[in-house]
Amino acid sequence: MWFSFWRPRDRFTLDELRNLVDQLMKIQVVNDVNKAFVIEALRSIAELITYGDQHDLNFFEFFMEKQVMGEFVRILKINKSVIVSVQLLQTMSIMIQNLKSDHSIYYLFSNEHINFLITYPFDFRNEELLSYYISFLRAISGKLNKNTISLLVKTEKEEIVAFPLYVEAIRFAFHEEGMIRTAVRALTLNIYHVGDIYVNKYIATTPHDNYFLNLVKFFREHCISLNGLVSPTTESQVGPESSSKVLSAVDEIEDNLYYLSDVVSAGIPDVGTLITDSMLKLLIFPMLLPALRIEVSDGKKLSSVTSLYLLCCILRILKIKDLANTVAAALICSVESFLPNIEAKRLNGFTTDHDEESHVDDEKPSENLDSSSMKVSIPSLSTSSSAQHNCWHSASVLRDALISYITSGDDMQVVGSLSVLATFLQTKELNESMLDALGILPQRKQHKKLLLKALVGEDTGEEQLFASENCISKDGSDGELNIYLQRLKDQYEVSCSYEVGESPHVHRRLVLDALIGLFCRTSISADALWDGGWLLRQLLPYSETEFNTHHLQSLKDSFTKRCNQLAEEQRGSWPDLLIQVLCDEWRKCKRAIEASSPRKEPKSILFPKKKSSSSDVIPVESSFAAGETMYERVKVFVLLHQLQIFSSGRPLPDQPPILPPADFPEVSRAKSAGLNIIGPKLSTELRLDDAVPCRIAFERGKERHFSFLAVSIGISGWILLAEEWPQKPNYGTVRVVAPLAGCNPKIDERHARWLHLRIRPSTLPLSETAKNAASLKLKSKSLVDGRWTLAFKDEASCKSALTMIQEEIDLQSKEVERRLKPLLSVES
Repeated sequence: MWFSFWRPRDRFTLDELRNLVDQLMKIQVVNDVNKAFVIEALRSIAELITYGDQHDLNFFEFFMEKQVMGEFVRILKINKSVIVSVQLLQTMSIMIQNLKSDHSIYYLFSNEHINFLITYPFDFRNEELLSYYISFLRAISGKLNKNTISLLVKTEKEEIVAFPLYVEAIRFAFHEEGMIRTAVRALTLNIYHVGDIYVNKYIATTPHDNYFLNLVKFFREHCISLNGLVSPTTESQVGPESSSKVLSAVDEIEDNLYYLSDVVSAGIPDVGTLITDSMLKLLIFPMLLPALRIEVSDGKKLSSVTSLYLLCCILRILKIKDLANTVAAALICSVESFLPNIEAKRLNGFTTDHDEESHVDDEKPSENLDSSSMKVSIPSLSTSSSAQHNCWHSASVLRDALISYITSGDDMQVVGSLSVLATFLQTKELNESMLDALGILPQRKQHKKLLLKALVGEDTGEEQLFASENCISKDGSDGELNIYLQRLKDQYEVSCSYEVGESPHVHRRLVLDALIGLFCRTSISADALWDGGWLLRQLLPYSETEFNTHHLQSLKDSFTKRCNQLAEEQRGSWPDLLIQVLCDEWRKCKRAIEASSPRKEPKSILFPKKKSSSSDVIPVESSFAAGETMYERVKVFVLLHQLQIFSSGRPLPDQPPILPPADFPEVSRAKSAGLNIIGPKLSTELRLDDAVPCRIAFERGKERHFSFLAVSIGISGWILLAEEWPQKPNYGTVRVVAPLAGCNPKIDERHARWLHLRIRPSTLPLSETAKNAASLKLKSKSLVDGRWTLAFKDEASCKSALTMIQEEIDLQSKEVERRLKPLLSVES
């Protein structure tokens, strides 16, 4: 019985709530004496109301009867302590988030108490207070629907005149703290997705629509910041710190774009148009498109690489039809259209003193273009098709810039240009006439369009479908293109000299010429060439009919050069792994170029795989550097071999044409040593008839005696050090095994009995060497070749060992050559 005396008091009762409220109502001023009680009372009331909402409705009935919300407001007015304000906001957030009853939410949002708390002038210099305030606003937005949102707005004559929740929240939309920006964005999306007509109208009218303009300006600033990080990396290797900063900037940019995409998807009238116009006028027209043709001479303008990346991101994430089609139409306009008058005149070769003093209005499409810091750079466009001379007349069209990067740009520009074209190709919102004008309409879609025109009786469709030369033919299906060209002129003051009706086959031929030219370049990484292979297969998925004689000859000549390079690898440092790498890369390349989408994300533009990416980590004479070269050569060879097959109209096989291994020879050092086809392993018993005695020290001062033997079986070869058995002459046990290939044997110039060998690992760490060199710096110690110095009893023994190594390497290389002979045939 006496145990009941120690029973704890039940806190979750109506009496407890009544007691707390009564005590709170007696507070006349919040000071240091009662501050702790007020904080505890606010916290406990939140717990009790949440409990009552799920177990006893009388709790909330009492809450309403005593008008506790009014008490919260009164406490806030008589309080000067930040910690009490923080607790009050936390109490409100807990209650709003956890109340399930619609009746309870309606009560909280009514009587203007919530709006009073929203608009109360808190001291936001306190970061903790600001954090809880934003959480409070976000909690409110989570309970919004078409019924509750009307309780938080003020209306006059059926028009909303005030919406404190939205107005106060977007004040912090561009706060330096990322978590606050994220919370505000979540709040605004909750409001947008309610879909209230009157709220949407309020949001889309001045001055509240400035928020969307400011979003684009905020995004533009991040683009400029990214450019400052990326530009230095175009001339120097990206370090781990720089790489981390670029990735953070990329994440921020993509987050901004995804938020803009979510805003557009909410379907608020005019907002999508406003964002599109702002993006075009503030970023794309004045900064991104001119950057395709302008060398940056200071940090204020975007580089071509940054511009290409941003175009890819914007088009991939912001799936707005008008935006995609307008950008595509702009690419067939001249660069002068997007420059201030001063720069346009410079491009045409003259300028005046008056022009030097011209200024650019901040809100015009040419915003932020400082002509004094820009120089025009028009890369040469190397194409072989004669058709372009007859039908192509504009040398400064932005589409030409993309093509010129493919034919003469550096690795980053090639990847960027290919990514932009791939992005257009993958953009479902883009009209086919735009793809046709850019020269990248896939062959199957082109034939489908012409076939439909022929079926409905259009002469042009039938003529083009069966014409062999289409340079001078006209295509009258440019209605959509014409609309956007006219919009560029009327809405954005961008004039275009493109003649509607120009044959798209000319543009297509330019792209095809550029891709063929790309495959003939030797200074571009294999990854970039694979991207070009993917684009080519998208344009010509089934037929080889669009390859002319020059294309086929260029591909054949380039393939011949790559065959010669691969032939060098047969006698290089890694012949034993060459066939395996070829088979692996063959499958990967076939899968990559036949895929429905590109292999990499747009951010890969900023982190290209360079051919000498790890030269600062791995010495040039190292077997690892040779392995990187071999790996790169194999990837390029495989691509060109598959393009050879494709251009001849044959299907790609799943495996490369490589001969099977030869039978184990009856007469060989390996056979004499008693080895089988599996090869040697540690502790294997050997006959040492062909072995040469030697000495070697693997540790300082600890010299050991071994029998040296070099053997090869098929494409594999080994250097063996065996310990001879005292009780059984000419027999021994294998103690050390090393790869034969790449050992680079050399007799010491001063000591003719010493033989120097380079010992490479048995496997090539392709996964490491293929990565950015920055990641290799942490592992540089593991990427060092071993060095052996073998001492023999006399010069004759040393020369005998050298001859043995050379003979076995020759046998190994010849077997590799035999098996790869069908693959290296230019006619295969």
